[in-house]
Amino acid sequence: MIRSLAQAVLRADRRAVDLSHPARSPLGSAVVNCVVYLEGVRQTGNCAADEAIGRVRKSGDGFVWIGLHEPDPQELAGIAGLFGLHRLAVLDATRAHQRPKLVRYDDVLFAVLKTMRYVEHKELTASSEVVDTGEVMAFVGPDFVVTVRRGRHGSLGPLREALEAAPEQLAKGPSAVLHAMAEQVVDDYLAVTDAMEADIDAMEASVVSEHADRGEAGRIYQLKRELMELKRAVVPLERPLLTLAGLPSPSIAPDIQPYFRDISDSLARATDQITAFDALLDSILQAHLAQVTVAQNEDMRKITAWAAIVAVPTMACGVYGMNFDHMPELEWRYGYPLVLSVITLVCVAVHRSFRRNGWL
Repeated sequence: MIRSLAQAVLRADRRAVDLSHPARSPLGSAVVNCVVYLEGVRQTGNCAADEAIGRVRKSGDGFVWIGLHEPDPQELAGIAGLFGLHRLAVLDATRAHQRPKLVRYDDVLFAVLKTMRYVEHKELTASSEVVDTGEVMAFVGPDFVVTVRRGRHGSLGPLREALEAAPEQLAKGPSAVLHAMAEQVVDDYLAVTDAMEADIDAMEASVVSEHADRGEAGRIYQLKRELMELKRAVVPLERPLLTLAGLPSPSIAPDIQPYFRDISDSLARATDQITAFDALLDSILQAHLAQVTVAQNEDMRKITAWAAIVAVPTMACGVYGMNFDHMPELEWRYGYPLVLSVITLVCVAVHRSFRRNGWL
């Protein structure tokens, strides 16, 4: 069921949508959705957060899922007061560019995940954007989930729809939402690494080709920089996933916990790919620098060879430019053509010697 759910999410449309638009956010500028789920089934109609949590706690069953998109501190403070969220977690949620992490505050888990999207481009340049990052944060309590999304992508709409199509999964509680979020994020990491592999292969083929451009270093460095951006999102997530998979928590259903190990394995695959790509880019950069050095040495050899050839007539002209009084050949009728012939023969011989040795 978990894997089929993940496949449904991957098939869903993940195009960037402005979820803060009034048509998509009837409950406010930042609240995308506020829905009550009973036994995994979505209850009809949106309602205010206080009304939703009141219904859940009155019935003693189900949970509330509130989705926020780039809320301001005042809006988030209202939600935090309603659900009793820790002020340190709320402070982190108001700040962008957080490191992936998992923190437990009593019976509430606060998780930060970095979302990632591959940016399509016709040709990689020294300033091309390859990956676009965002953030999604989640407060997971016994009877509520509050998600906070930042960035232009990583919409949770398709994820919510896929979960609602599997009510038996949602019936396991808020931890099912956290699991689905983590699985979608890690699947996106794998998609980005697969796409970047094509860029790295193209870069490698370009560097080792006979017509390699000496300006490839900028493109290699840009690709390596974008890879480091991906690495900063993937590597720190390893420890939170291992914590979710191994340590018991009142916010994580026992039926859900083993599936975090599967996500951890997928993350390990992405980490291995990134490490291999980083090493390969280092090798490509070294190969490019070696090619540049060889080309520069080749140019210096040619310059040196031509300088040696030019030195022959320069030396002869220097001798005759000293204007001595007693130079018998100056009065000789064939002296001038003979000197020119000797200069030409010596230059041709030196040129042929350099050509034979590969200097020209």
